[in-house]
Amino acid sequence: MNVDQIKAEARRAAFAARKSVFGTGRDAAAQAHLRAALAEFGAAPVSGYLPIRTEIDPMPVMATHPGPVGVPVILGNGQPLDFHLWTPEAPLVEGPFGARIPAEGVAMVPRVVIVPMLAFDARGYRLGYGGGFYDRTLARLRVAGPVTALGFAYDVQEQAKVPTDLYDQPLDGIVTESGLRLFG
Repeated sequence: MNVDQIKAEARRAAFAARKSVFGTGRDAAAQAHLRAALAEFGAAPVSGYLPIRTEIDPMPVMATHPGPVGVPVILGNGQPLDFHLWTPEAPLVEGPFGARIPAEGVAMVPRVVIVPMLAFDARGYRLGYGGGFYDRTLARLRVAGPVTALGFAYDVQEQAKVPTDLYDQPLDGIVTESGLRLFG
């Protein structure tokens, strides 16, 4: 099997694992740990995400962050993400791939990126949906200056070893219902 086939198989297992705990009340503990992790950055600009499918929900934490908060905007296949300012009251419109985005596209650059995922491992690597958007984005942001990538997931999403290739960007930490784990 090549790496794409291995990743596809890992994604199927990860979807099932995440779905098995979605809606079981674990979000509140994870959100408390995420809030504590973000407190270390004060009012620094943060990008979260508006959850889709069975993704763990960072929105309650995003809504209380004291600094600017953005959400990712997909510009197109093969491109890094942009980030637009978000507030809980912001009108949203349908964006690419079913993700909601702010109707007003005010650009921002995050210092901390909360990263959704299907799976992660103890090395700090994550498995996403396969578009490479976060990998391209983290590579671009890291060249421009300091940025911290915090994965946000359920404990059950951890795999022994996520399949990786040359372009995969590691996370700086992962926040789950068990707490914050830093890598590196």
